[in-house]
Amino acid sequence: MPELPEVETVKNSLKELVLNKKIVSVDVYYDRIIQNVPIEYFKKSLINETFVDIKRLGKYLIFIFEKHILLSHLRMEGKYFLKGQEEKGKHEHVIFNLENNETLRYNDTRKFGVMYLYDTNEISEVLKQEPLNELGLEPFDEKMTVEYLKGKWAKCKKPIKTSLLDQRVICGLGNIYADEVCFMVKVNPKQETNSLSDSQLQAIIDDSKEVLTKAISLGGTTIKSFVNSHSATGLFQNELLVHTKEVCPNCSGKIEKIVVGGRGTYYCPNCQKLNS
Repeated sequence: MPELPEVETVKNSLKELVLNKKIVSVDVYYDRIIQNVPIEYFKKSLINETFVDIKRLGKYLIFIFEKHILLSHLRMEGKYFLKGQEEKGKHEHVIFNLENNETLRYNDTRKFGVMYLYDTNEISEVLKQEPLNELGLEPFDEKMTVEYLKGKWAKCKKPIKTSLLDQRVICGLGNIYADEVCFMVKVNPKQETNSLSDSQLQAIIDDSKEVLTKAISLGGTTIKSFVNSHSATGLFQNELLVHTKEVCPNCSGKIEKIVVGGRGTYYCPNCQKLNS
């Protein structure tokens, strides 16, 4: 699943491709992608709209038009590509037909991605509505502090790996980077969340920012299928410390893969001991 660095990378590549271009029509081939408005309304509303800006919050792309805002969550396999007038591909489910015979195509093998359309171009208004109003803070937010995390997690006995994936507290982290953060903090992914010390919580904040910043600089992580809108893969998979690895870079011990909260989880039993 594309996480914060991958979505940031997609955002940046899309800005190079579609800003200031006008939509002349929209084709929707899989209705369930459109979440909050009727399909025909979605299609008609975007006719003659121009891409003014593209932003990101957590794992959401935010397309800003002159009169509307479109949110897009890529989920497991969502991708955007700029093409010409070639035949529709099997996994292309929403096509934005642009001026000059160009097309912006939403491709999604798993069909899990979703889009939301709003009758405003003010992000502040969209932040008050679902789904963005349910999101927590990004690690980069100045309000992301130890006190913030303690307030959210004071009674939370879930494993810290599960808590790091809860977008209602920290938005942007997914399975890959949650594994990396747990390893960097030297906390066992099964450790109860409310048992963490203030110093460990601060380390979660600091290490989250560090790993996400580096991943963004390298164009994200490609393990299975991630590519940006220029069809380029990420490079951060070459920098991963623990996720998908077999040998610990710190102690040379064996990395184990377990399941925490239903998610495949990589950790070093020697460096990330479970505290009672």
